[in-house]
Amino acid sequence: MPEFDTSHVKNIVLLGHAGSGKTTLAECMLYEAGLITRKGSISERNTTGDYHELEQERGNSIFSKLLHTKWRGYKINVIDTPGYDDFTGEVISALRVADTGVMLLNAVMGVEVGTDIIWEYTEKFRTPMIFAVNKLDDDNADFDKTVREAKSHFGSNVVVVQYPHQVGAGFHEIIDVLRMTMYKFTDNGGKPEKLPVPEDQKARADELHKELIEAIASNDEGLMEKYFDKGELDEDEMKMGLKKAMINHDLFPVFCLSAERNMGSGRLMGFIDNVCPSANEMPPQTTKSGDKLACDANGPACIFIYKTVSEPHVGELSFFKVYSGTIKSGMELENESTGVTEKISQLFLVEGNKRSNVNELVAGDIGATLKLKNTHVNNTLHARGKNYELHPIAFPPPNMTVAIETLKKGEEEKLSQAMHQLREEDPTLLVEVSPELKQTLIHCQGDMHLAVAKWKIEHNHKLEVKFVKPRIAYRETIRKMADASYRHKKQSGGAGQFGEVFMRIEPWYEGMPEPKDLTVRGRDIYDLDWGGKLVFYNCIVGGAIDARFLPSVLKGVMEKMHNGPLTGSYARDIRVSVYDGKMHPVDSNDISFKIAGLQAFRQAFQQADPQILEPIYHVEVLCPDDLTGPVMGDLQSRRAIVEGIDSEGHFQKVIAKVPLAEMEGYSSSLRSITQGRAKFKMYFQAYEAVPFEIQRRLIDEYSKTAKEEFA
Repeated sequence: MPEFDTSHVKNIVLLGHAGSGKTTLAECMLYEAGLITRKGSISERNTTGDYHELEQERGNSIFSKLLHTKWRGYKINVIDTPGYDDFTGEVISALRVADTGVMLLNAVMGVEVGTDIIWEYTEKFRTPMIFAVNKLDDDNADFDKTVREAKSHFGSNVVVVQYPHQVGAGFHEIIDVLRMTMYKFTDNGGKPEKLPVPEDQKARADELHKELIEAIASNDEGLMEKYFDKGELDEDEMKMGLKKAMINHDLFPVFCLSAERNMGSGRLMGFIDNVCPSANEMPPQTTKSGDKLACDANGPACIFIYKTVSEPHVGELSFFKVYSGTIKSGMELENESTGVTEKISQLFLVEGNKRSNVNELVAGDIGATLKLKNTHVNNTLHARGKNYELHPIAFPPPNMTVAIETLKKGEEEKLSQAMHQLREEDPTLLVEVSPELKQTLIHCQGDMHLAVAKWKIEHNHKLEVKFVKPRIAYRETIRKMADASYRHKKQSGGAGQFGEVFMRIEPWYEGMPEPKDLTVRGRDIYDLDWGGKLVFYNCIVGGAIDARFLPSVLKGVMEKMHNGPLTGSYARDIRVSVYDGKMHPVDSNDISFKIAGLQAFRQAFQQADPQILEPIYHVEVLCPDDLTGPVMGDLQSRRAIVEGIDSEGHFQKVIAKVPLAEMEGYSSSLRSITQGRAKFKMYFQAYEAVPFEIQRRLIDEYSKTAKEEFA
């Protein structure tokens, strides 16, 4: 029998901006429960959560960590997450399997940008949420201001359950308006003394108690009637109402903490046990086919893989949540995505970097297993014949791209294997081998994300690599009509080569009229893989060129569009009309007309006012109001056009369109300008013409490169 049944397993995720104290709180919870005998600290690099060498080196969390603690008959699975936006993927995957989120707010800084961004994901998942105002022992702490900001950002559903008697060095007492009790701590924290609410705080405590009751009652008709009848709700009724409101994402209770001094964590854990929902109290999962999957230990077995970690000398460790049934060692489950049958040979409870074997895990619990053959993040494994597939985690698009190269030749295959492994562990890191740019590209969330990838490649895979500026995927087009002809003639003893083509090219746009001075005998429209169109007209009269040679002319044109005349970039949005030519009864063949078509197109292109187009990205920067000026100034130095500024709570959202060529190093630049207080996202918007001086420079650079390659 498992030690805890489904209703006694609680899954929480610790969330918050970097530096809000998540890892310290997790350490506190383990210590309070007696699972560790000494509380580690970030400064001493000995916390249970931040065990990775890279995290200890940097002094902050980079990966989400699964921990667990036991508290008064309940098991609490705790997922500690990183606070930097570069590691959002770790946060989202943890939110996917958690049943309650604990959002830590730094009482000194208030609601920070990272908090706002994480909140968007909690809204999407409809995760029940608790706010924990931390660092109340700091001399600059301001509880009331932090709560005001939380209400401003997240709505009036933010309700105070606790408030500090005083903040700063004198922070020793927390007044709980749910229980109407004051908790008094010693300097060392730990278990508090329970006291009546002091006389000088009764008025405030009574007012907040009444506000809490009214907030709870307003979300439940039955409790509202009881409140009207009695003028009060007892503690059990308040807990029941709070649980229901949290499940519906209607109320977000606020607690007080000093995780550093171990004050308040025990009461928070008690609230998690008594009030926060178990997985079987949350709405059932909906499969991709629309079926409801209840969280029932007696139901059919079903697990969801939310994270994988590669361990040296061991293999891949797959982290999963049991959504239905009871998972036992030796059980065989089907992977709905791949059809592979996987044997669950071992089951583990995980405590940071430590694993302990268990024989079974019930519905609602979170654990890990080793050596699944063909199972990845977002895969659903289920009992045979059930065909369950749970909805996958939607990871955010990348914000940054670099090219990667090995320092030693001949190690490209090893790099490919390393990149595959990184991708398995981190779905937010995308790898692309670009035939257009002739580079291997890494698409990631920012410079810190990239630094972690480089560390893994060098330390885990023993490869020396460097990151270089990615080439820009320019496009080429034309702005006016031009005619050209080309005769290809070659004689070399036997059969020769001959083909002559007269061609007109024009800028193509939707709905453009047919050429008036040409007889159109055939038209083909090609949607180009790289965007835009090629429209190819047969306007030959009198059989000047046999119809069987026109595909060869088209092939020559297409070849040159793959390698544009100006910079070697793809060409797009051009109409080509072949209207005359000559052929030889013996020497004309496909290769002759391919060459003639290519050269005629190249010559016409150069005469048709050619234009280089560059990718333009839509960029949104979320920053505090006092940093809007520096952020806009930096964007404008990057040829950005600022399109507007919107307010989002206490933050400003600067919206701009920026050439991709100017976004190099933007992640680190923004972090430097704002001391990490701003975040951004970007996505492709359109291709637009580059300025004249930049076009001239690009053509000159390409011309030099082409000459060097030819030489």
